Amino acid sequence: MKKKAKAGAPKALSLVGAERTRVRPGREEAEEAVRTLLRWAGDDPGREGLRQTPARVVQSYEEFFSGYGQDPVDILARTFEETDGYDEMVLLRNIRFESHCEHHIAPFIGRAHVGYLPHHRVVGISKLARLVEAYSKRLQIQEKMTVQIANTINQVLEPKGVAVVLEAVHQCMTTRGIHKPGVVMVTSRMLGAFRENPSTRREFLSMIGDPGDLTFV
Repeated sequence: MKKKAKAGAPKALSLVGAERTRVRPGREEAEEAVRTLLRWAGDDPGREGLRQTPARVVQSYEEFFSGYGQDPVDILARTFEETDGYDEMVLLRNIRFESHCEHHIAPFIGRAHVGYLPHHRVVGISKLARLVEAYSKRLQIQEKMTVQIANTINQVLEPKGVAVVLEAVHQCMTTRGIHKPGVVMVTSRMLGAFRENPSTRREFLSMIGDPGDLTFV
């Protein structure tokens, strides 16, 4: 026999398909958290050189994670249909990005190559760069970021195909842990014609070239 739930007992809430409500701390609370970390590291947040550090860290976080305040779908909302029948590949190469890994909050810096085959409409090329920035300015893993960029373009523009390749150097690997500098991580997401047609995929890959020198990061 099943037990009856007690009257007034709270029901379990399903989070599948629902957004979690984020309660954002205030600036003072965020700065105090930085002071706690400084004390944990073994230093004195009250000394002259560190007095303004909590405020500076919080301000830098506003820049590092500004992507949470941007709507990626809205970035691509304005499109153009007057293309005179243009149906060849549109490619934006070497979009520099800076992101932070969600595991260690360490930077990973690189460049994105974004291409698509138009179907009904095209979008301003600056919007593709803005889309990359919107997703990179969040806590990320490179694999997820690659998928998010490609899926958003596919959703909004409804092209014949989408191709996204990201190359990045991860400081969680170069400055800590295994300490292996010079390693470049490459991820890709191919949709539509780029996945189904090998010649289209080869054309895209030949246009972006081999993974290049990322020593500039």
